[in-house]
Amino acid sequence: MKGFLPRTLHPGLQILMLLVFLVAGACVGLAVFYALAQGVFHTSGVEAGNAMLNPKAYPQAWPLLMTYQGVLLFCACAGGALALASALGYRWAEYFNPRRLGAGWWLLAAAALIIVILPFMSTLIAWNAGAHFPGALHGFEEWARASEDRAQGLTTFLTRLTSAGRLVVALVVVALVPAIGEELMFRGVIQKNLVRWFSPHVGVWLAAAIFSAIHLQFFGFVPRFVLGLVLGYLYLWSGNILVSMAAHFTQNAFQLVILYLTQHGQFGWGFDPDATEPLPWTLVLPSALLSAGLLYFLHQRMTAPAAPSAMLTLSSQGVAVHRNEPSA
Repeated sequence: MKGFLPRTLHPGLQILMLLVFLVAGACVGLAVFYALAQGVFHTSGVEAGNAMLNPKAYPQAWPLLMTYQGVLLFCACAGGALALASALGYRWAEYFNPRRLGAGWWLLAAAALIIVILPFMSTLIAWNAGAHFPGALHGFEEWARASEDRAQGLTTFLTRLTSAGRLVVALVVVALVPAIGEELMFRGVIQKNLVRWFSPHVGVWLAAAIFSAIHLQFFGFVPRFVLGLVLGYLYLWSGNILVSMAAHFTQNAFQLVILYLTQHGQFGWGFDPDATEPLPWTLVLPSALLSAGLLYFLHQRMTAPAAPSAMLTLSSQGVAVHRNEPSA
């Protein structure tokens, strides 16, 4: 496959080119959204824009906003990352999966890790939500909290899962699309090139910081940064984007399912998935220990050298076994 960009393009320039493709993808996404708004929802572009600004005033605001979120994120993030790989002359699997998936259970283990680590993450969420900036930045802190309160209002509106159908739509838009699009962009392109540019650990940490900062939630920066580290190291160790995608999808999907069950009275013990208070230490401590153990286990398994393959040949002397040792 031949692309119009050289494969030897500097990592920094590859990241810059990604930004170009992101903008192009976002433009395509907006065009697709407005076409769907008019063709499916019979809503003009002006009405669609007003619905996004004041969703409670428009009966069709929920499906419109979900369509907007899903289409724009997929076209910008996934489309931009895939376009860059093609422009460099790579097949998508070749660019984003430098290693074949070692075993199917890697995906299940990555998903289990995300669930196990959630109680520990609640302590980071609580600490970061209550953080305060120095006095000189008091004005910025007030602006940041007001911005996040507005964003939380929109999130609350979108996660009002009044039916099973809404849950399915939310799982696609809020869980599946970000798992694909954000992992292709942040881990598949940005982290990959930062690792090439600097070093494996520097690349993972810088990509995690960018991943958290770009969400523009200052009082949720630390837990999202830690999540970015987990996703980054899973990709670094496994060499396969499907592993970090499985973990990312589980992170969002698990919370949506818990939220849906809570809203429909399935949790009678007072669990509030939107709360920022930490869970009891009797859950946090085992969560931290189990998460550390599972991370160590996955690191050992995913980075272990592949076993040499064996080839059988038949001759007059019987069956002979020839082992193909992995190249250094």
